[in-house]
Amino acid sequence: MTRRRLLGLLGAAGLTMAGLAWQTSAPRPGFGEDAVTRFEGGDATRGARVFAAGDCGSCHAGPGQADRLRLGGGRVLAAPFGRFHVPNISPHPRDGIGAWRGVDLANALLSGVSPQGAHYYPAFPYVAYARMTPEDVADLFAYLRSLPPVEGRPPPHELPFPLTIRRSLGLWKFLFLDTTPFEPVAGRDAEWHRGRYLVEAVAHCAECHSSRNAAGAIRGATRHAGGPDPEGMGFAPNITPTGLQGWGETDLTRLLATGERPDGRRVGAGMADVVFNTAQLPEADRRAMARYILSLPPRPTPQP
Repeated sequence: MTRRRLLGLLGAAGLTMAGLAWQTSAPRPGFGEDAVTRFEGGDATRGARVFAAGDCGSCHAGPGQADRLRLGGGRVLAAPFGRFHVPNISPHPRDGIGAWRGVDLANALLSGVSPQGAHYYPAFPYVAYARMTPEDVADLFAYLRSLPPVEGRPPPHELPFPLTIRRSLGLWKFLFLDTTPFEPVAGRDAEWHRGRYLVEAVAHCAECHSSRNAAGAIRGATRHAGGPDPEGMGFAPNITPTGLQGWGETDLTRLLATGERPDGRRVGAGMADVVFNTAQLPEADRRAMARYILSLPPRPTPQP
């Protein structure tokens, strides 16, 4: 084979691979115009519980304010890849999501795609939210609409090149985003399934309580087994039975309501925010979460 022919074949192969990568990386919203009505008319009362379980106010409320329902954003998330500025998700028509439709929120949460058709960065935990039910999304949207509009738009994220190329996130999603709805597990009852849904999807517990690979995705072998805090603020503990030895369902249910551990100490830092939200859930939901967490496979704590 001549050198020129070899170079030609390599060039053609390169173009083919580039074309496949471009096609694979395209943003793919899960819902189109035919689903618009599906996400309207939700129940705001149920949506308030989804909002609490999802810890939405902890990230999107303006920093340093007492009212956790003023969702003007502005918090800075300092991650290994750069600094992310949490957006305004109040119903302000210009600065927030007041111009959004329910289907836009569904595509953001379940597909990680913006109304403008761009990928969201996974600092927004849509990797977990992607397994929420459409009904919960519709209820959450109804609740968000009921909150006060807040003026102001945070600045753009501060990221180095080439992370500023959002299209590349499509390849990341291809590798790490699972949008498959949960399937029932034989031998498990409704309470366990409810706990799995809350822990794994809405409350996105693994997002903090796991370690990550070089691409920033959760390492399956450390899921729920603890890991460095995403913002560099310590180490999130192991919440598999390895880290919760001696805990019972009553102990964990109480912690999710009060923040009090069995030894009398109280949780702090980011977990205190989580407890503020889980305390607003029905007792049955906290008990379901506790039951599911204590059923997780034991895993060793990774090295900090």
